[in-house]
Amino acid sequence: MVVLVVTWMALKDHEDEVASIFSKLAGEARKEPGCVMFVPQRHKTNRGRFLIYEQYRDEAALEAHRATPHFKDYVMKRLPPIAVRVEGELYDPLP
Repeated sequence: MVVLVVTWMALKDHEDEVASIFSKLAGEARKEPGCVMFVPQRHKTNRGRFLIYEQYRDEAALEAHRATPHFKDYVMKRLPPIAVRVEGELYDPLP
């Protein structure tokens, strides 16, 4: 299994738009056969900060996710003008 944790910051006045995009992306990602979990989260006090917790069956499933039309639309096209990807880290779960 592969775990990806990504942090995004919405630009001022785009916080709710970013939240909506992540909700839509989550719905699509969860339909992917190699996606085990896709959980977008919003910071409790800084409403423009988002953490996305993702689990994929393997590296191939993660790459398949990145090749989907919804990833390209939401992450590559719609988010960059209104949000900044702060951090993205890959993890291997402990046994």
